[in-house]
Amino acid sequence: MKNDFSATLATMTTEEKVALLTGQGLWRTAALPRLGIESLVMTDGTYGVRYSASQIDGGENWCITDFLSVVGQNAAESHQEAAGGSEALFSYSRPATCFPNGSSLGCSWDVELAYRMGQALAHECQEMGVGILLGPGINIRRTPLAGRGYEYYAEDPLVSADIAAGLINGLQDEGVGASLKHFACNNSEYRRTEMDSQVGERALREIYLAGFKRVIEKANPWTLMSSYNRLNGIQTSQHHQLLTEILRDEWQYDGVVMSDWYGIKHRPASLLAGNDLAMPETRRDKRSLLAAINAGDVPQAVVDRSCLRMLALIDKVQRHRKPGFKADFTAHHALAQQIAQESVVLLKNEADILPLTVDKVKRIAILGKPAHEPVIQGSGCATTVPYMLDRPLDEILDVAGNDFHIDYAIGAPDDDADNAAALAQAVALARQSDVAVVFASTAIGEDGENGDRSNLDIIASHEALIRAVAAVQPNLIVVLANSDAVVMPWLNHCKGVLETFFAGQGMGRAVANILFGHANPCGKLTVTVPNTLEETPAWLHYPGEDLKHAYAEGIYVGYRYYDKRKMTPLFPFGFGLSYTRFAYDNLRLSTPTLREGETLTVSVDITNIGQRAGKEIVQLYISAPQQALPREPRALKAFAKVALEPGETRSVSMNIQAQDLACYHPTLQRWVMSSGDYGLHIARSSRDVALQAVVSLQAAPWYLPLKPDNSLQQLLQQPAAFRRVTALVAQKSGQPEGVVGDRLASIAPELFCGMFIGLTEFLAVDISIDELEAALQGSVD
Repeated sequence: MKNDFSATLATMTTEEKVALLTGQGLWRTAALPRLGIESLVMTDGTYGVRYSASQIDGGENWCITDFLSVVGQNAAESHQEAAGGSEALFSYSRPATCFPNGSSLGCSWDVELAYRMGQALAHECQEMGVGILLGPGINIRRTPLAGRGYEYYAEDPLVSADIAAGLINGLQDEGVGASLKHFACNNSEYRRTEMDSQVGERALREIYLAGFKRVIEKANPWTLMSSYNRLNGIQTSQHHQLLTEILRDEWQYDGVVMSDWYGIKHRPASLLAGNDLAMPETRRDKRSLLAAINAGDVPQAVVDRSCLRMLALIDKVQRHRKPGFKADFTAHHALAQQIAQESVVLLKNEADILPLTVDKVKRIAILGKPAHEPVIQGSGCATTVPYMLDRPLDEILDVAGNDFHIDYAIGAPDDDADNAAALAQAVALARQSDVAVVFASTAIGEDGENGDRSNLDIIASHEALIRAVAAVQPNLIVVLANSDAVVMPWLNHCKGVLETFFAGQGMGRAVANILFGHANPCGKLTVTVPNTLEETPAWLHYPGEDLKHAYAEGIYVGYRYYDKRKMTPLFPFGFGLSYTRFAYDNLRLSTPTLREGETLTVSVDITNIGQRAGKEIVQLYISAPQQALPREPRALKAFAKVALEPGETRSVSMNIQAQDLACYHPTLQRWVMSSGDYGLHIARSSRDVALQAVVSLQAAPWYLPLKPDNSLQQLLQQPAAFRRVTALVAQKSGQPEGVVGDRLASIAPELFCGMFIGLTEFLAVDISIDELEAALQGSVD
């Protein structure tokens, strides 16, 4: 990188360097015509390209009021705009494909589909001249209250990372850069620019950073975005340990780090920490950075290093541009339908009420406003004006054809109030039908930026509709649209539940196909659905106090928490039903013993023993033997998706690296592996294990540094240190080392105090604490 752009760098003035490291307006990097440097266009997205023509092309003022209009976008208004509503909405955002949001896409567990979605997004970016798409976001869905949870994929870092890596590879293979975000621990929106996420080192490494590390290894995103929050007392945009020591030095990331919009609190400190690009343009950032450079507070070498990264990024984007490119929006809509179809989760199917077939039902009541005005995405800066929109009611009528009699009633026209007349009409229609399908959702606008959900309920009027219909129609199916998990006190009143989360513009067709059996549902949950809000892992510590948010559940996030506490959730992580059934057989391991640096291949035969073609998501969890650090009961380590015709059997193989069995030791500040037998669990969900095996891990021993107040029992566990202490005591006491060693070993189980007190008081050995510490110095061996 240095050789390619050092000549350009040498001709730049300090002012030009500062400009290069600062945005130009809201959505561009700086253009420096004297040096032949063009600006890059970047815009929000990852489930859709939100191109604000007035801001990017029209020179719209980029003051804070315009920025807030972007952040405060309401998903319902985007659909109004798509339907020909007010052009003032969203600063004239161009229509684009609104793909399934993260909470939906994750449920596909399909890396290949994510790759194709990335390609399609890149094609739309190329048509619009966008060089960087700001996403994907892979923050852990730690609490279902989080306002932006709908943008993220899962409560687990592995599935989050693999879906994100697939999307990024598709995007960047087509010449458009990604911006992996938000780094790190931005897991709620409550006072997001002020809160201090207080996270233990082990949970930080194993849960909240693990996905970022895996994505960088698998996809190497061209840019990465720091978050708004503080992390353990330090603003993430100026967190040297996070942005340099971990990201650069440990993970060897070489791309550009940019701030979230207006996320810089102290520009010189952020650059010193490793935050290359400050977005968007602010006079304050430019002035403060220029002054710090001129005063010598920010070394020129630091400035030049970030400039080289920026020059490399600009060059990469320019080389991959495709002027005149035309995206195939019709094909993208079909892809959006397919992804939605494979992401819908069938949560309940009592008495096989689904699919709806002519031999079971003739007259169907479709109820609820979301059937006609679908809820397909969340609110905030990611909101996309859909290029096309499948309305579920229209698609149901189309798929049903003349085989069924379809009636519709809105039931609950007002989200914030019951409507007695509309409710009565829906109930009457449900009573005279063979089956009722109620579309329900969470409140539009409660998800999004700068604020979290207040509860896990669906809209009260929608719940009232479900209960009223259930009272007269036992054959009730509920279709949900929601940002994250919801509670379902009405679950026992219905026979079928389809969970769509926010499934994008193709949701309507996807749901219609699944309802009538034209598609077999195969999505599985990537979050645990709780019985109540109060049982969720973060509940006692959310949203924090005194601007501090303690992640007190540690590594026990999501299903790990429920498993550790032996609690039964409403629906477990990884759960999802199908219209067919799958048998698991013949579990095989490539080796019974695994050593450091080696790979284990786990294979299993999956058979479709039902009557319909379908896809199964096979999940591989590990459980660790008892060891010094407590471990979660099970942790997801691999997954695979397989398509099978009725009666077909396929072998599925998944790989685990020895390092995947490690955990992070906060005292040693490194990953450690402990020898022992590890359980391998081939499962349909985190709670439905089909087959089990054991692999023996053989790893080098590791030891904690010993201190004088450690017990003799702990000393005995480290043979080399024990020999050194034995030699010291023998020297001081005049006793043979063998005698001293036997004596120390014999009294160790009964000695209740630390070794220094034990040696000097109980054995009356005349040693100093410095002498004992010297004997312990080389104990890590």
